[in-house]
Amino acid sequence: MINIIGGEYKKTNLNVPLSGVRPTSSNKREAIFSTIESFVLKNNINFYHKNCVLDLFAGSGALGLEAISRGMKYGYFYENNVNVISCLIENCKKICINDNFEIKKENILENNFLEIKNKIALVFIDPPYAINPFEKLLIKIDKSKILSNCAILILEHSISLEFSIPSNFKIFKTKKYKKTKIIYLIYKDN
Repeated sequence: MINIIGGEYKKTNLNVPLSGVRPTSSNKREAIFSTIESFVLKNNINFYHKNCVLDLFAGSGALGLEAISRGMKYGYFYENNVNVISCLIENCKKICINDNFEIKKENILENNFLEIKNKIALVFIDPPYAINPFEKLLIKIDKSKILSNCAILILEHSISLEFSIPSNFKIFKTKKYKKTKIIYLIYKDN
């Protein structure tokens, strides 16, 4: 089990599937949300209130649910591992009131995000380390027009992985952990 580390549902236990996921540690989640909050304060961005989160390769949903606990109004969770989805549903029901979430059981790499009706302010992309979907996903997300201006995207991947970042996304921070790298992007619609 892991816990929500901040916001309204702080200390709420989340279930973690026994296999098929690699949950982001509490320390990394704390660092991620500290970075986000510092950035939005410095740039005077109204971030959590009335905004939506998109959690790709959601697993237990810890990242997206952490954002909802901190004030996001709605969450979209994409996960296609059938062994993980029941756990994700249970976790969403613990944190999300009034069914303010959708779980999409689809292959993200074949999706164009047409079913997303709300503008997205925060995106987590944390795939299995064996794949590199980042450039393709960023292009699809940009073309879909689902992002609000100044949306923040968090990419977590193997430290050895390399890929291109499309021009509408700007890196505002990178952080390396032992075998992991986290890239923080801001979206600017040109």
